[in-house]
Amino acid sequence: MSHHGLFAPCSQEEERANPSLTPPPPMPIALSSDEIPPAPENNPRSIVVSHKLPLKAIPDEGSPFGFAFSLTGEEHAMQLSHGLRPGPVLFVGTLPPEAASLEPSDELDDYLLDNYSCIPVFLTAAVHEEFYVGFCKRYLWPRLHYLLPHTPVAMRGIHFDTDMYRSYVLANKSFADRVIEVLSPDDGDLVFVHDYHLWLVPSHLRRWCPRSCVAFFLHSPFPSAEVFRSITVRDELLRALLNADLVGFHTYDYARHFLSACSRLLGLANSSRYGRISVNYHGRTVLIKVLAVGVDMGLLRSAMASPEAAAKFREITEEYKGRTIMVGVDDIDILKGVNLKLMAMETLLDGYPEMRGKVVLIQIHNPARYSGRDVDGVRDETEKLQSRINDRFGSPGYQPVVVIERAMSMAEKVAYYAAADCCVVSAVRDGLNRIPYFNTVCREEGPTVNGAGGEARTSTIVLSEFVGCSPSLSGALRVNPWNLPAMADAMYNALTMDNQEKHARHIKHYNYLTQHDVIAWARTFAAELQLACKDHPTMKTIGMGIGATYRVVAVDAAFKKLLPELVNPAYRAAGSRLILLDYDGTLQPAGSFDNAPRNNVIVVLNKLCSDPNNVVFIVSGRSKDELSRWFAPCANLGIAAEHGYFIRYRPVTSSTYACICVHYERRKFCLHCTRWSRDSPWETKGSTLASAMEWKLAAENVMRHYAEATDGSYIEEKETGMVWRYEDADPRLAALQAKELLDHLAAVLTSEPVAVRSGYQIVEVIPQGVSKAIAAESIVSAMTERNGSAPGFILGVGDDRSDEDMFGALANLCKDSKGAGKDGSSSSTTTTISLPAAQVFACTVGNKPSMARYYLNDEEEVVGMLRGLAIPPPPAASTPPQPVEFE
Repeated sequence: MSHHGLFAPCSQEEERANPSLTPPPPMPIALSSDEIPPAPENNPRSIVVSHKLPLKAIPDEGSPFGFAFSLTGEEHAMQLSHGLRPGPVLFVGTLPPEAASLEPSDELDDYLLDNYSCIPVFLTAAVHEEFYVGFCKRYLWPRLHYLLPHTPVAMRGIHFDTDMYRSYVLANKSFADRVIEVLSPDDGDLVFVHDYHLWLVPSHLRRWCPRSCVAFFLHSPFPSAEVFRSITVRDELLRALLNADLVGFHTYDYARHFLSACSRLLGLANSSRYGRISVNYHGRTVLIKVLAVGVDMGLLRSAMASPEAAAKFREITEEYKGRTIMVGVDDIDILKGVNLKLMAMETLLDGYPEMRGKVVLIQIHNPARYSGRDVDGVRDETEKLQSRINDRFGSPGYQPVVVIERAMSMAEKVAYYAAADCCVVSAVRDGLNRIPYFNTVCREEGPTVNGAGGEARTSTIVLSEFVGCSPSLSGALRVNPWNLPAMADAMYNALTMDNQEKHARHIKHYNYLTQHDVIAWARTFAAELQLACKDHPTMKTIGMGIGATYRVVAVDAAFKKLLPELVNPAYRAAGSRLILLDYDGTLQPAGSFDNAPRNNVIVVLNKLCSDPNNVVFIVSGRSKDELSRWFAPCANLGIAAEHGYFIRYRPVTSSTYACICVHYERRKFCLHCTRWSRDSPWETKGSTLASAMEWKLAAENVMRHYAEATDGSYIEEKETGMVWRYEDADPRLAALQAKELLDHLAAVLTSEPVAVRSGYQIVEVIPQGVSKAIAAESIVSAMTERNGSAPGFILGVGDDRSDEDMFGALANLCKDSKGAGKDGSSSSTTTTISLPAAQVFACTVGNKPSMARYYLNDEEEVVGMLRGLAIPPPPAASTPPQPVEFE
């Protein structure tokens, strides 16, 4: 079974993504340059969703449900909730492993909600095993940490498994269902989803609660786009994050990789305004926030003040009296680099003999969360290295490496932090790693020998440059953990550094941590979420897609689908009609290998053109030669090529048609006689011939340089302009080159009568005063002037940015006496023609922000709509009345 079919189909309409357009990013978030995110307003209720509830469960027959539950401050969910108060906070997650066997019941739900503000998620043992151990730990976690399928690691394989992904989807849906049970978006509820275990939750919430305020924070690394694209369900994961309103990362590198993946895989651009990075996703602005999680100062201070911590500290200092302690605290996994740390310790003792007998490395292993060959491998290698180092450099009463692997309370850990002069982190890849944070705070505020008698407190950190906390700890000795001699030298420098420098580095870290603790993190993140959702109450949304590809499109309140019951009656009632159609992305799928129109398109266009009441135009940026060749079978089709610089129609003369009517005698024009057609001469909208455009040589020279420097890009020369296309180039490089090219051309051609502009994967130079808006106005004006009245029906259909100009012109036709459109929009066009709004249908292809009032999902729907206009439905056959029979 394909993984794309694992979700139930959405009940709302489904849309195929339109690859031909990255819509211009709207600016729904308007901020002054000095605005600071406020604290959460009105104390909204927060719903914190994480894999585990912040609960401890101790078997107790005398307690309700056989367990003595209590809240624990050691879980991320509880720590991060402190900054969300004083508003109420609910926790959603699975029960502790000890209580996982409890059966679901309303009584248990009520008990946990009333007493601990917790809402449990119940998963069967089999589903949880495949969800957590299978997909999360065996597939997703390795990929996020740069382990690819061919990586020679002692694991059970990290290949995609459909059954495990099915369990992952089911688990995420179960979490979302529990949230939806209590969620009230209209009351301002804020939802905070944590980490990769629950990556798909935002998609489920957005589907059933389109206006919900959802933030997602990824506590693990986000790999480079090259690694992320190796994930089988990469698009589903990206779209799930984009269904959140706010996405948070520990470092800018992680955010940059996410934005690169959005660009390379989904074709989405990002923008920055007033220091805030955002991605426009189907009309919704998704904020991207870089915000490293701090420490829970209250939890650490409580642990440091405990008698247990004081007693343990005295025990450690007494046991290692006269020796310098280095400490490391790590999970047992292959990426923590414990083996590298121990080998660097061996290199230190080997290269600096004076350190022997004076320094001790205490390596604390957190209990493994799951079992497996990788965990056993790390444990075995650690034991071998420890034995080898202690055998080489140990002596009676001295072991240079001490490994502790057991469950350890927070009070006991802070005693080790406080006693250690140096903290060593050697992870080869880690999301954040707050161990150096804990060490710094405990060295400053905890019991410590070197702080006695008013002596300045100190600490040193040897830190891998591959962990997330590295950018925030500028005073640490950053190292490449793979370079063992350099790491050993860093250890030596940290141990022998003078106290003045140690204190300067230490106090710099401590001041940062006190200002950026977990409460500041939560408040800032909540304020950013409220900012991202401030337009939710007035936002109109349309849902589309299925499963993890589901997304919500934010549209104008008047924006709706162009249904037959809207357009067909107006078309039938009008005496004269104008139909303006874009080509690429409207009648023909954008990016098609063969760009020639399909036969069904030709048939429909000929049928429309055969109606004497119709004037039908193709309005395209393509060259007139291409369009003439492609649409040669359409004898009566008008063409406006190269954005309307060339327009082909047949002017009427008394000898052209034998028409006897009052219109011709009075205005030299008759709609029933005048045809824009393939045999008409080309007219231009400029007085200068394209062949005499001297600026083209300068534009070509500049574009040639960028085409040679950007593999996959090329130049298209038209009679009236030059186009640099980069749809086949690397998206990030090409986007940077396009911005530079735009500025370069604008500077070179500043005195020329041209316009330099960017479009979807193009940069083009065209003559000034040429656009689809002007082409549309010219055609409407010509029909009005020659026919004595404006067309009774106008339909304009397009898909990209150039068509927005045409939509603006059509909106201007609907202006009221004050000069504004019926929908409140204004236009820069100058036509004085006015039409009732009900007779003008501006339609964009793809459900996205647009100046158009209507949309169709794709090219097939456009052709189907045109077919419905060209071929009226057969009249309904009358059915004779049937006699009523009684039995």
